[in-house]
Formats: sequence, structure tokens, C-alpha cells
Amino acid sequence: MTIDTGHEIDRICRVICGQVRTTLRKQGAVVAVSGGIDSSVCAALCARALGKGHVLALALPERHSSAAAGTLAQELCAGLGIELLTVPIEGVLEEAGCYRSQADAMQQAFPAYRTGDPFKIVLPSLLTGDRLNVPRVTWLPPGGTEQTARIPRGAYLQLVAATNFKQRTRTMTAYFHADRLNRAVCGTPNRLEYDQGFFVKGGDGLSDFAPIAHLYKSQVYALGAALGLPQSILQRRPTTDTFPLEQTQEEFYFSAPYHIMDACLAGVNRGQTSAQVAASTGLTPDQIARIFTDIEAKRRATQHLHLRALTVEPIDPIEGRTRQAITGSRR
Repeated sequence: MTIDTGHEIDRICRVICGQVRTTLRKQGAVVAVSGGIDSSVCAALCARALGKGHVLALALPERHSSAAAGTLAQELCAGLGIELLTVPIEGVLEEAGCYRSQADAMQQAFPAYRTGDPFKIVLPSLLTGDRLNVPRVTWLPPGGTEQTARIPRGAYLQLVAATNFKQRTRTMTAYFHADRLNRAVCGTPNRLEYDQGFFVKGGDGLSDFAPIAHLYKSQVYALGAALGLPQSILQRRPTTDTFPLEQTQEEFYFSAPYHIMDACLAGVNRGQTSAQVAASTGLTPDQIARIFTDIEAKRRATQHLHLRALTVEPIDPIEGRTRQAITGSRR
């Protein structure tokens, strides 16, 4: 996970500049910021590569967003000297029935659930034993304690669909502002998220360029420190900021801390054994083997997220022109 941060920052900035101004022929970048490490590093890299006046940061809060996200976004942009535009998307989500669909789904697991009650989707940790991939949700009733229960598959899919709609609305908003300013949309997934399909197709997985998709999350944190990001962002736990009940990415998707997931994903990519990775993480080979299995399972399950629209036959002329424009090669 150790990298030369200064060299990597310079390299990424050179690539961003070439991609945005030469390949994409845009005048700057639009970055949706959440106060998390990934979007913060992307905003800082874009500001350094393209100039502060050519970067627009978007804060896109909705009903379930944490107050901390907006505060951190303001702190970030003030430090970077870039423009921050706050565009609430709650009205769009309300009119589209997003919150109503979430409530309907939750009531199939908890009939007493009422709109506005905090909830989240949860998965058991991979470190404690093999798990069943059974959808579960946690609900916090007013004045009560958290309750966790299984949710019917149809209700679970509805809950996820409504949640994904939030990400697609944010991306739609980002592209509106990118179009009006003749700028490119910056994607913020890191390598762990990109590899494991932790993004929404047409949502946060859609962008014009993705400057940190080759970096493990641990490396993104290292870049954040080298870029001088606020300690409030560097020390913040990775969260989804998607549900009204606070939730980490570990609870929602990965089922292990990001530094463990980074080590395991790197181990898989390097062809290491579970025993080799265990020796460097302090975990047992059995624990690492479970994570290896889950990594491969997620790759299979989310493969479709990386695909373009499927056509009856290859459209070679279009692909050829695109390849030539980007690489200068002829085939």
C-alpha cells in the first residue's frame, strides 16, 4: 500500500489535464463532494491539475444526508479555494416516490415502521465466520432500541432501487452543471469500490474520468494527507451517507475494514495465498480465505455494472474512431 505520494499526485494531475482538456475537450471539472476521503481527494487533484477557477464542487444533500457532510464539504472547498454549489435533491426524490418506496419496503420487514424512522441495510462481518447472503435491515423505532430482521427479497430489491435512485439523481444533476459550464464530470470510486462493484450504474459509477480508480482506499488516504486535506476528513470513518441511520461501508457492503479489504484485494491481484496475506494483517488464513471468496463472488455478481450497453454485433467503426482519438493508434 506504500506509494510515493508526491510522484503519484504529479502523475495523476498530468493525466487529468490531458484527459479533460485534450481528450474530452472540456474547460474544467465538476466534482460531487460528500465530505468523504474519495471525493475530497478528487476535488483537490482537479484543483491542482486544472486550476481552482476551473473546478465546481457540488454538495447534493437529501433528507437522509448527515449534517456533517455539508459542513465538511464547506471546509474542504474553503481550504482548496474552489467554488461550492449546494443543490438539495430532496424535492426530486420526494416527487419521484423514492422515500415512499423505501417506507413501503421497510414495512414489509417491520409493519410498525413509519416514514421518517431511521433505518439501514446490514451485513454480518466476514471476520466472525461464514455468512448467509440474506438481506437484513435495522430499524430504530421512536424512543426504542435498534431491531434487526430479515426483509423479503422483493422488498429488499425495492429498497435498493429507491436508494440507487438517489445516486442517479446526483449524477444527473452533476451532468447538468457540467453541460452548462462545458466541463467534465469527475468520478470518485477508488480501486476497492470499482473492483468490487460498490457503485451504481448510471449513478456514482458514471463519469467522464475517474482519477483514483487505480488506487486502493489506503492509498487514497495517503494522498489526502499529502494534499493537506483537513484532519476532519482524514479521520472520518468511511460511510455510505445513504440511509437515515448512520452506517459504515463495512456494515453495508464490504463486511471488513477497508485496510483489510485493501490487503486482501491486493493479495488476490498478486496471486498471494491466504496464509501470505494473513501474515501481514494479523488475521487467520481462514478469515482471509473467506474474504478471498467474497471478493471473487462480488466480482461475478457485479460484472454487469462494468459493461457497456450490449449490441447485436460489435460497432467497430465507432469503437475504432474512439480508440484512435484517445490513443492515436490505428488498427
